[in-house]
Amino acid sequence: MKDFSSEDKSPEYFYMGLYVLVGAGALMMAVGFFGCCGAMRESQCVLGSFFTCLLVIFAAEVTTGVFAFIGKGVAIRHVQTMYEEAYNDYLKDRERGNGTLITFHSTFQCCGKESSEQVQPTCPKELLGPKNCIDEIEAIISVKLQLIGIVGIGIAGLTIFGMIFSMVLCCAIRTSRDVI
Repeated sequence: MKDFSSEDKSPEYFYMGLYVLVGAGALMMAVGFFGCCGAMRESQCVLGSFFTCLLVIFAAEVTTGVFAFIGKGVAIRHVQTMYEEAYNDYLKDRERGNGTLITFHSTFQCCGKESSEQVQPTCPKELLGPKNCIDEIEAIISVKLQLIGIVGIGIAGLTIFGMIFSMVLCCAIRTSRDVI
């Protein structure tokens, strides 16, 4: 197992979520700009396009949420496997996996698998009692994914409001043009 704390050895999939979030933010900024332009110009075409973009984004949010819910176990097992590899590497060579194991222990506030005697030098000093890292990884990732799901539901709700308001504005523009 590579020492993730050293330069140029971080796995690319750790950054994949960051890239997706940056891309989604840029897309939302562009879509929001088109929505503002459509509202200012009172253009049904631009507002309809804004609605369509929001609908696609909403579908992507729902799909991502479903995949995240289904893949929760896979994510937990993957992080646990990474921890076990770092743990075993540390037991083989005390210097090689040191940075990775210290990062795991400080991030999850745990120490060791069954017992912490073998990896005691890598454990956080402020840790009160022995905590099994395999169990802590599962507990923390489950809680964080649940929090992400709640935030995702909130964002999806805002997207629905955006779709409703864009259609209301589009219909109001159509009605006001029919009157004139």
